Formats: sequence, structure tokens, C-alpha cells
Amino acid sequence: MARSGAMLTYADLETGSNRLAHFFRGLGLHIGDTIAMMMDNRAEIFELAWAAQRSGLIFTCISTRATVEEATYILEDCDARALFLSYALAQSAAALAERTPGIGHFSVGGALPGYAAIEDVVSNLPTTPIGDEACGVDMLYSSGTTGRPKGIRNALPAGPLTQENQVVRRGSALYGMDSDTVYLSPAPLYHAAPLRWSMAVQRLGGTVIAMERFDAEEALALIECHRVTHAQWVPTHFVRMLRLPPEVRARYDMSSLRAVFHSAAPCPIRIKQQMLEWRGPIVHEYYSTTESIGSTAITSEEWLDRPGSVGRPFECEIRILDDEGNSLPPRSEGMIYMRCGARFSYHKDPARTAEAYHDDGFASVGDIGWLDEEGYFYLTDRKSYMII
Repeated sequence: MARSGAMLTYADLETGSNRLAHFFRGLGLHIGDTIAMMMDNRAEIFELAWAAQRSGLIFTCISTRATVEEATYILEDCDARALFLSYALAQSAAALAERTPGIGHFSVGGALPGYAAIEDVVSNLPTTPIGDEACGVDMLYSSGTTGRPKGIRNALPAGPLTQENQVVRRGSALYGMDSDTVYLSPAPLYHAAPLRWSMAVQRLGGTVIAMERFDAEEALALIECHRVTHAQWVPTHFVRMLRLPPEVRARYDMSSLRAVFHSAAPCPIRIKQQMLEWRGPIVHEYYSTTESIGSTAITSEEWLDRPGSVGRPFECEIRILDDEGNSLPPRSEGMIYMRCGARFSYHKDPARTAEAYHDDGFASVGDIGWLDEEGYFYLTDRKSYMII
């Protein structure tokens, strides 16, 4: 952890996640059950996430900025059997416990009234794996554009715990991630990209440096201090780093960086150009969704030839369709449909799930864009506008 200095070794992660897996089974949680975490960025998130991952559980991360009403809705909608709440969110604890009496309430990082401190209840549990290990999966909530947040449900993986996923393959194939990776995670871990990229680095045996909260100059200092090799950003991070005085940016040695990549929101062309001028051709971009319907990727060199593009498909197919579902020719704007083999569903909303899918397993989240003649994708709009 960047500010606190808290460190979790792989031995700690193995011990802690095994104890928590035994704890889950002791609570009566079985494969396919759900837990929820509402936590600020702290090392225990990874112990809980990996415990769920190796127990065949579904784990839902709730924004620390959610109101009590919003968090209560998600807890009820995702069928959470237990809530793990950071001590830092103490002012919400009593209200959440009162509104969700049917689930277990556990605090992390300190005792809270009505909550059992997780550090106490797992201290004497076995550190060996549970006997029925199985792959778990996250179920994150997308705020979408209108109405209530929707849970994005993916099937529990059927293979071994050590199997690769698309994020691992993308990191290895496109950005050279491996066991020597030192990855800077600057964003809240309840978001899809920070959580999934961090866990992908851990699958590879690398090191994750997680920031408790983002500060532009602190991020540069961390890159120098820890010899960071990879980082994942959003355009707002770029803007804040570029606003630093030139002499401040020049103060830090960032020569260890091998690849940085950004996503989550459209990046203004001028901001991207300034980042490339500053850092050189190590700035990559990708497009993906919490629904994991597919992804694209583009290198610095490709982007300079095609400013504004978010790349070509990675392990997926893309179609651009009109409102009648007909395929459109290159450079024609339409709804983006992607297919990567796996299917998702919106939790408890079969109508919305059916609406997302087209023929042959292609799905859309409502984004609009176009393809050029070489298959490079340009994101231009969203059918239902979102306020960021």
C-alpha cells in the first residue's frame, strides 16, 4: 500500500485467503453464494477477493461513495450472505446493519459496533486450502445511464484456479507483463479495471503497488521509488499529471516504465498527444466493458497514425449494426456489438439481458462507434447518455 506501507507477501496472501475460505465455509457459504465488500483501498481486499476466488463464491465490490440507500439496494439485489466493511466507513455501519439484518456483518481494519472484526474470527482457522476449492468470480455493478445499478453476472469458471483469463492474456501479449511486473494501481479497487488488473498481476506473480487515493506527484514518486514497470490510468489521471509544473515532472525518474495503458473514458486527442510527447511510445489504450463482452487494443505507433482510435479487436469480433440490426459498412456509425465466446447476464433482469444480445452471441452495452477499412475501432457516442 502506497501511503501506509502495509505489505502483503504471497505467503501472507496464501495464508490469509485460506483462513478466509475456511471461514466462508464455516458461515455456510457454498459454491455460487455471494459476499459483498465495501472497503477503501487496503491490502485486505486482496485476501478477501482471493478467498472468494478459491471458494467458488461470487464477490461484489460496492463503491465507498455509495449512499446507505444505494449500498442497501446492491446488498439485497446481489443476494449477499455477508458484508465486509472497512473501519474507515464507520459512519455508515450502523445504518447498513439495521437495513440488512439477514446477512452477516464483518469489519475490516478495526472493530465496529454490531460487526465482528474479521481479524479476530479467522485468527485460529487453518491455513491449508479447503477441500472443495473452486473458481469464484466477481459480480460488479455498472451504474449504467438510468435507473438502478445492474449486477453483471458471469458464469463461474469451470477450470482450475490457476487458469488464465483474458486480462492475464492481454497483459502478457500486449504489455509484456510477467512475474517481474511492478504494477501501479492508482484507482479505487471497487472498479472493474483496477481490481481485475491487480488480480491479473497477482496471477502472474508480480507486485502490485496500490494507492489509497490518487495524487499526481505521489504517483510519479511511487514509480521512481518502486521501479514501477506498468500502470493503468484513466484520462483524468493524465490531465492531473500534465498539470504538474514541468520541473516537478522532471524531478522523478520514470525510466523503469515499460508500458502504461488507459481506458474507462474517452481520452481527448490533445491530452493523448501530450502524454506521448512526455513518455514516448509506451502509452497504450484499450476499450473494454465491465460486462466483458470483448475488447480492443492500440499501441502508441498505431494511434499516431489513427488519432482517436481505440484499436482493433483482441480475442473477439466486432460488428457495427444499425437500428434494424443490419451490418454497416466501414466508417458508418452504429451500435457496437462484440463477441468473445463467454456470455454474461444482468442479475435478475432477463429482459435487459435479452435486449443486450443480438444474433450469434454478439452483445452490446449501448456504445456507438465505427470501424475503418482496416478494422480499427472508433468510439463516438453512447445511446443513453451518461454523466461522468
